[in-house]
Amino acid sequence: MFLKQLNLYLNHFPSHEKFGLALGIRNDAYVIFDLMVEGQKRHYKKTSLTELDVAVERLRMKLLLAYELGYFSYKTKSDTVVTCAMLSEKRYGVLSLQLDEIGRIVGGWIKKVKEELKW
Repeated sequence: MFLKQLNLYLNHFPSHEKFGLALGIRNDAYVIFDLMVEGQKRHYKKTSLTELDVAVERLRMKLLLAYELGYFSYKTKSDTVVTCAMLSEKRYGVLSLQLDEIGRIVGGWIKKVKEELKW
């Protein structure tokens, strides 16, 4: 669900950022997806989970940068500035909440693996 929503919002970034920040955000999201699959399949998960944790934080910072730069607020001729600001906050909020949930899942996963390694 997160990747679907993220791709929808990234398609509306300004055209000068399609191959800049938008591409970096999209690539980081796919890296997170790949690392989650890798973490499920690997026997020794510590390095994969560490990379996953870093990737989640990197994506979080890139999303914040995109929000601060105003890339989540695309507008048409009929939209007002207030509407665009509200849409921008809503879009960033949706993605941020979903990414926070992913971060919680990864954190719990790391905690579980650390407990298993103590035995």
